[in-house]
Amino acid sequence: MQNPALSLSPLTPFLKPPNLNSNAKVPVLTHSLSLVQLGRHSCCGVSWKRTLDTFSSSYSLHSKAQISASFLVPSQQCRNLLARAALVPGSASKDAKQAELAQTLQLGSMFGIWYLLNINFNIFNKQVLKVYPFPATVTAFQFGCGTVMILLMWGLNLYTRPKITRSQLAAILPLALAHTLGNMLTNISLGKVAVSFTHTIKAMEPFFTVLLSALFLAERPTFWVVSSLVLIVGGVALASFTEASFNWIGFCSAMASNLTNQSRNVFSKKVMVNQEETLDNINLFSVMTIISFIFLIPSAILLEGVKFSPSYLQSAASQGLNIRGLCVRSILAGFCFHAYQQMVTPVTHAVGNCVKRVVVIVSSVIFFQTTVSPTNSLGTALALAGVFLYSRAKRVKPKPKVA
Repeated sequence: MQNPALSLSPLTPFLKPPNLNSNAKVPVLTHSLSLVQLGRHSCCGVSWKRTLDTFSSSYSLHSKAQISASFLVPSQQCRNLLARAALVPGSASKDAKQAELAQTLQLGSMFGIWYLLNINFNIFNKQVLKVYPFPATVTAFQFGCGTVMILLMWGLNLYTRPKITRSQLAAILPLALAHTLGNMLTNISLGKVAVSFTHTIKAMEPFFTVLLSALFLAERPTFWVVSSLVLIVGGVALASFTEASFNWIGFCSAMASNLTNQSRNVFSKKVMVNQEETLDNINLFSVMTIISFIFLIPSAILLEGVKFSPSYLQSAASQGLNIRGLCVRSILAGFCFHAYQQMVTPVTHAVGNCVKRVVVIVSSVIFFQTTVSPTNSLGTALALAGVFLYSRAKRVKPKPKVA
């Protein structure tokens, strides 16, 4: 489509074909329009360059023709054209800035929604686990909510349903198992200790990432990566020694969730190497969610019994449990869990994840009125600072060695 700033009226004198009469006045193009400027644009289907060639040949055939003085000075339409053309680079620059601003606002809004979903998930999940201390059943219910959302997404053609081959399924199964264990262990930790302490321990994820990458992918960490890990480990240790809600089950389950989640990430790089068979991130997470739900149904019954039957819920209600509030918070937690997990692909990177932990820790401390000592706060701050430095260190590419 032509730029409207360069479009001309059909009545523009420059587009009139030259009169072949020998007595005709031949227009002379002014110095204001160069061959390059005229050759670049076309208007109303007529090429400037072709028009100029026509004028040039006409002038050579009738070199003795009288030159009209009216063409020695650019017309008002010509001056308007030049003025509009001069504004084109500025308009393009303005459009680029507006597009960049829109992209920044979109990214910022996505981060905001991501943080909001994380905060609500952790609050609702903690409220559920305090009155319904069955983490395997709660985790199965959350994966069940995700499964329903995925099936609706595929059924309504909101996203293309993948065709899973046997080789893909064989590669996804161990990842789904690690995904299942990681989320169930996180819920065990959230049920035993404060939300802020669980997320402080989960700041140790980079440590396990570096360790597993070195063992299985032969990746050697740089000096700055190791330095950031020292801050993370020291901060978590300091926060753990001064945590009021410290519990060994909560501490160990959070550490185990770090190990399983990061093993999932590392092994996904190792097994999902065939580009032709690799699923996109949304479908990969969706398939893992469905498999995790299938894994957890028998596991929850085996570990905790049938804690979701109508008879059990009625018995719990007679002891003062608010069944309606429990169901509403469980559904909201399941929705927020699946929604923020699906948003990992467009907005994830380490700096955003670090800020997410800060936001979740601060919001949970305020909401649950958790007692936090100055030493505990210092340990948490050191751990989160180490996570931030780790994300910066991972961006720095090592310089190639000169032979």
